[in-house]
Amino acid sequence: MKRPQDAHEDTPLLADRGDDAPQESSKPPPTPLPWRQLSIVLLLQVVEPLTAQVIVPFLPQMILDIGVTHGDESQVGYYVGLVHTLFYVAQTCTVFYWSHVSDQIGRKPVVLIGLAGLAVSMYCFGLSRTFWGIILSRCLRGVLNGNSVLIKSMVAEISDSTNIARAYSFIPITWFLGASIGPLIGGLLEHPAEKFPAVFGGSTFLKEYPYFLPCFISAIIAAVCWLIFAVFFKETANVQMSPKEYFIRRWRRSQSSLTDSPAATENGVVIDDRETPLSFRELLIAPVLVATGSYASFTILDISFRTVLPVYLATPLEMGGLGLDPPAIGTILATMEVAGGVLQLLLFAPLHSCLGGKAIFLTTMSLFFPIAALFPITNRMAQEHGLNGFVWFLVGLQIFLFACASLAICVTYIYINAAAPNRASVGATIGLAQLLVSIMSAVGPSAINSAFALGIQKHVMGGYFAYWVMAGMATVAVAIGVALPKGASDA
Repeated sequence: MKRPQDAHEDTPLLADRGDDAPQESSKPPPTPLPWRQLSIVLLLQVVEPLTAQVIVPFLPQMILDIGVTHGDESQVGYYVGLVHTLFYVAQTCTVFYWSHVSDQIGRKPVVLIGLAGLAVSMYCFGLSRTFWGIILSRCLRGVLNGNSVLIKSMVAEISDSTNIARAYSFIPITWFLGASIGPLIGGLLEHPAEKFPAVFGGSTFLKEYPYFLPCFISAIIAAVCWLIFAVFFKETANVQMSPKEYFIRRWRRSQSSLTDSPAATENGVVIDDRETPLSFRELLIAPVLVATGSYASFTILDISFRTVLPVYLATPLEMGGLGLDPPAIGTILATMEVAGGVLQLLLFAPLHSCLGGKAIFLTTMSLFFPIAALFPITNRMAQEHGLNGFVWFLVGLQIFLFACASLAICVTYIYINAAAPNRASVGATIGLAQLLVSIMSAVGPSAINSAFALGIQKHVMGGYFAYWVMAGMATVAVAIGVALPKGASDA
């Protein structure tokens, strides 16, 4: 897909719609999507959230079981937030590196490293019996996994300006699918010896490691995906060197003080700078920064809600939550992801056609204000009337609003892809976006869960401190959304 050097970050949005009849008639017909390649990439997108979300329903109880809180349930939020935060800190340290390496040696070898890291880390997590074991296994997943970046890069490379919006629209759907399956596996299969005594009751191992089975199943899924990707996927990037050549070159550079000439060479052939991956500094231009800012502002809200929701659902009623057990939490989280996938499938294309990308982003970010308000409202209703039908209606309303808010993710993908200065820098551009997103993702869980715990322990802002923090995040997101470019067709 050719992209001019001065491509506007809203180009894909404008490419799909014209504002007068002559432009509409001259628009080329959409290119058919390469479904074999795309389906394999989408399989990766299922595995990513599945392995991330499988631990969510039982992580609060797991934290209590290992004894790090010494039985104090009010501290669970701190430790749950720390687990999520350190994963994103680890990912932040390597995500731009993996995306830059993939621009050099291709996407396929880097993806295979990431899938192997997923499988090993999940296996280790299931065997963890200390808080340090939990931390190290999650950090291993963060350090080795750059696949969240490469998925978006590969989708851009197998599509063009006529079908990229449609291709990107499948990413959230498959993400929601994986994020639905993960909590179901985690919530239903933790403590299998107790829940399914006829099948697992005689297993001493599963009694000793009650959280191993869901982690092991997710590790097996990652391993199967590794095999499929290794056998059937065809490289999408313009590979400049083999992995062996790349790492030998890196080693030689570390041994020498010589620097490359401005015109970089590979095997003695001069490469046109316009098709050479740009450096980190060269990517810091306005279109890229605005696009990545919108992605990061959505992500910190998304990850904060996803992190605090299971803690809120597990927290006793009198402490500000709903007091639900892991199976109920897993079912709620899975329902939320299914709702998000269905809305992406049914609503994104028509809404994008009617409203345009900027309007969708601003509207969906505004939904986080009522989403935050529903936390204390639902708890108050549950305390006064118990878990009656109206309380479950409020839970369902909050899930529905969050599913609607998630429509913003497709818009941010399109902006970021179009902001890349050249084709050879698509991976690095998305890597830069993911770097910022990883930083926000590291801040979000810790900030929101610490605010939740402070609200409970110190009664800060009436116990609603976490929800005010979320409202503040939403305000920043709306402000960044105002800076997004608006195409002529959005007027």
